[in-house]
Amino acid sequence: MDVVETRELAYFLAVARELHFGRAAEGLGIAQPPLSRAIGRLERRLGVRLLERTSRRVTLTPAGETLLAEGGAALDAVAAAVRRTRRAGAAGPRLVLAMKPGGDGGGLLPEILAAYEREPEALPVEMLFGYGAADALRDGRADAALLYAPRQDVTGLATEELMEERQVVVVARGHRLAGRAEVSMADLEGEVLPRRPHAAGPGDGPVIGDGGQLMQLIALGRMVAVLPESMRGLLREDLTAVPVRDAEPTTLVLAWAEASRSRALAAFVRSTAAVAAASTASHLR
Repeated sequence: MDVVETRELAYFLAVARELHFGRAAEGLGIAQPPLSRAIGRLERRLGVRLLERTSRRVTLTPAGETLLAEGGAALDAVAAAVRRTRRAGAAGPRLVLAMKPGGDGGGLLPEILAAYEREPEALPVEMLFGYGAADALRDGRADAALLYAPRQDVTGLATEELMEERQVVVVARGHRLAGRAEVSMADLEGEVLPRRPHAAGPGDGPVIGDGGQLMQLIALGRMVAVLPESMRGLLREDLTAVPVRDAEPTTLVLAWAEASRSRALAAFVRSTAAVAAASTASHLR
């Protein structure tokens, strides 16, 4: 970033996405001439041409395509660092943990929080619930997140594996698969499976971003969902879960930004890992 200013990078990304200087300038809230000059300065600093301009259109050069692909992530990382820095310097510093409701491996969270409170470096923990936990971590709204890999993308994040779970299919109690001892993925052929934003795994149905919405649709017979086994304890009375024998296991992980040097976060990682290890050991006995 020694030769690129964040403002210039933001200006370039706006033009690269619109491929139109007028629309980009309007979206940025600036006049077109300053935007054109900023792009020219950026090209001179980098020593490459980023855009090919004609009177009729704007196109990206190979160098411009590279900066478009990588520049957005760099700008997002800067914005996330700013959010974390401001929160760390606030009058009441805290540690923000993101997770989807019930996404703590069947109830590990109370023990994790209790263990963390005993750490000398501990900060008050603020919970951020929702299906976008990984996004909240990447954009700086959260310091750590409980995620299920590979269902949720942990690329570029530091992680601590906590526990592995087999997966079950959640269905309405009147469903054709309810009451089976187990099923296979082939048994789910023809069923509507939900998709979640930025999540890996099976699913060709509508995008679902809320757990309550998902459970209601399953109860209505509109879809089924393959979920970690620990979700059994959160099911409504009109739903049931059946093990899926050939579904890939999913792993509960604690994730955080790789660049973090926070002692409070390090203490949270230690506490979480210790509680998960003790829970796994007790289940094996």
